[in-house]
Amino acid sequence: MTDIVIAEFMDEQAVQEHLGGYEVLYDPKLVDDPQRLIGALSDCRALIVRNRTQVRAALLEAAPQLQVVGRLGVGLDNIDMPACAARGIRVFPATGANDLAVAEYVICAGMILLRRAWFASDRVAGGAWPRMDLIGHELSGKRLGLIGFGAIARLTAAKALALGMQVAAHDPFVAATDSAWRGIERMELPELLACSDIVSLHTPLTPKTRHLIDAAALAQMKAGAIVVNAARGGVLDEAALIQELRSGRLGGAAIDVFEAEPLSAAAGAAWQDLPNAILTPHIAGVTVESNVRVSEVIASSVRDALSGK
Repeated sequence: MTDIVIAEFMDEQAVQEHLGGYEVLYDPKLVDDPQRLIGALSDCRALIVRNRTQVRAALLEAAPQLQVVGRLGVGLDNIDMPACAARGIRVFPATGANDLAVAEYVICAGMILLRRAWFASDRVAGGAWPRMDLIGHELSGKRLGLIGFGAIARLTAAKALALGMQVAAHDPFVAATDSAWRGIERMELPELLACSDIVSLHTPLTPKTRHLIDAAALAQMKAGAIVVNAARGGVLDEAALIQELRSGRLGGAAIDVFEAEPLSAAAGAAWQDLPNAILTPHIAGVTVESNVRVSEVIASSVRDALSGK
């Protein structure tokens, strides 16, 4: 009998330290083999995943003993929450454990794109000296616009303020009287898009936020502005963004999340030859340090849930 199935990568020391009393199947390759994963779930009581494993009807039906789902991250759009609730399956995200990693990614990506020099290595090594082509901008004094103002956005804002940036945010779910707004400009979305030098997305993916940043929204952004998306791919219309980048109207984009992951060769072809785009494979929240924190949080939560604590 397998008590716990871990279908994606996790810090192995956290598994050993917190889940040592259980029969654990740890196989990060299960996410790429759905049939083998389903076969492994017949008697498991807990399932631990990241964002790629789709915890939906077929998978839940294959796991009649399932009591707990641990999510190594915070987004829950890959988990059928109503179906889990109907079965009495408890779902634990690693809230807060990777906030720092994402906040640092946003600031780093914005800074690199503003300086415009990140893609110069091959040219310089090849004997070119394109100084005038690569004179970029300083981060200090620029406005960072945050769409969504939850925990990660607030940590990002604090780091941006420390670097001398101005910070604005749009979030209709955070009351105007909330103390979190201290030092932050509270704006409606059109105003934020029009005045921000860097726009960073920090919203979950829901039916209402899907393609929240579409062609019309991108057209409202100021010329030369930068987009950073380390939230969820579906919040941003990728085709519309690519068009804006190819036209040269926007200054650049750092995209860590995509509507379909992993990005296929066919979908990736649309991003080819865009020197003002940085693409990363959903790693904004994954550092050596954050992986340890996330893994410890979820291993502890799963252990406590199975033991009745």
